[in-house]
Amino acid sequence: MSARVLVSGANGFVGSAVVRVLLRHGYAVRALARPASDTASLDGLEIEIARGDLRDPPSLERALQGCEGLFHVAADYRLWARHPHEIYRSNVRGTHNILQAARRCGIERIVHTSSVATLGLRADGTPADEDTPARLADMIGAYKRSKYLSEVLARRCAHLGSDIVIVNPAAPVGPRDRKPTPTGRTILDAARGRMPAYVDTGLCVVHVDDVAEGHVLAYERGQRGRRYVLGGDNLSLREILQTVAELAGRHGPWFKLPHAAILPVAHVAEAWARATGKTPTISVDGVKLARHHMYFSSQRAEAELGYRARPAREALADAIQWFRDNGRL
Repeated sequence: MSARVLVSGANGFVGSAVVRVLLRHGYAVRALARPASDTASLDGLEIEIARGDLRDPPSLERALQGCEGLFHVAADYRLWARHPHEIYRSNVRGTHNILQAARRCGIERIVHTSSVATLGLRADGTPADEDTPARLADMIGAYKRSKYLSEVLARRCAHLGSDIVIVNPAAPVGPRDRKPTPTGRTILDAARGRMPAYVDTGLCVVHVDDVAEGHVLAYERGQRGRRYVLGGDNLSLREILQTVAELAGRHGPWFKLPHAAILPVAHVAEAWARATGKTPTISVDGVKLARHHMYFSSQRAEAELGYRARPAREALADAIQWFRDNGRL
């Protein structure tokens, strides 16, 4: 009989990809989703859906009953929130709750989905890795701080004996980015021809399905308490926007903007967002993050897990095709 695993955040962008890869590998999957969550991204899959909430420990214990493993993928991925404490409540308190529930239920192995956002960056711009130093004080914004703190919790539990492996995905792109994520929003805007300018920044772009495959490899082969970057190609924002423009049949970005010129715009956008309740198209934290080239190396995951990532161009093409097929372009 195949092992049964619970996937938190299973209806999300990364979570739904993890569910699909687990099914391909022969696992029995139970998907944790909040009571009011839309589970359209899981339609047609042979899985069990458990309704629960990271803020409701008894619901987590019910969902974990009968499972051998846990993939804790759920996270509040926003670079701006009208009430930042909501991000901490989901990402930090929620992680505490589900790890404690897993301990009480005797879960044998856990993969905790962290982020490259928790890692340090190198001053010379070369790709960072799992051992690049980082402090909480280095984290910009509620999202990065919350992911840093939730990873600290996971590492502490591993130190105390829980069999936890940590994965640090880079910037995943690809199909089923329904919200979309902040990275997906950039790709969608560029594909619509709404990104005529760029700033000097860069990302590590990876196909979401490769990130999902890395999760399963970490579950099967990863060392307890160890971190694994799941990345792909390191590209400047200009290269990303140019590639998206080519794939979507649009003109590429025309000119470069200095960071200092965008920051006041972000402040105005956030003020308008607070007044209207609508998510800003640009955030102050996003602009601050863009001052750095967020480049990372997946060498450890490649050497220890057998992880491989396809070219970023394929990931961007799949993302654009999904947006087109679903009427977003």
